[in-house]
Amino acid sequence: MIDHVSVSVSEVAASRDFYEKALAPLGYVIVMQFPQAVGFGVAGKPDFWIGAKGPGKVHVAFAASDRKAVDAFYAAAMAAGGKDNGPPGVRAHYHPTYYGAFVLDPDGNNIEAVCHS
Repeated sequence: MIDHVSVSVSEVAASRDFYEKALAPLGYVIVMQFPQAVGFGVAGKPDFWIGAKGPGKVHVAFAASDRKAVDAFYAAAMAAGGKDNGPPGVRAHYHPTYYGAFVLDPDGNNIEAVCHS
């Protein structure tokens, strides 16, 4: 299952304004905001992100059942030729139990596995 997706934008503020209006009919609101990224979602969970990450790059986060699955994803992706973009660990700046691992695929896309418990 997909946990969340991020797309790169050239101007965060202008894109924030656009998506805030465009997604409102779908019930999406701004859930989290950082200087270079904005997370939109429904019922308090940001599942669509925009950010100044670089042209053409996509971020996809896959939901993991537990932290061991995140660790296994990271090991498998690295063994398959991925490049480290953040080893497994807690990312408390997202929330206290956010446990994720990040790998760049052969095209430079940021692929993540995340467990929220």
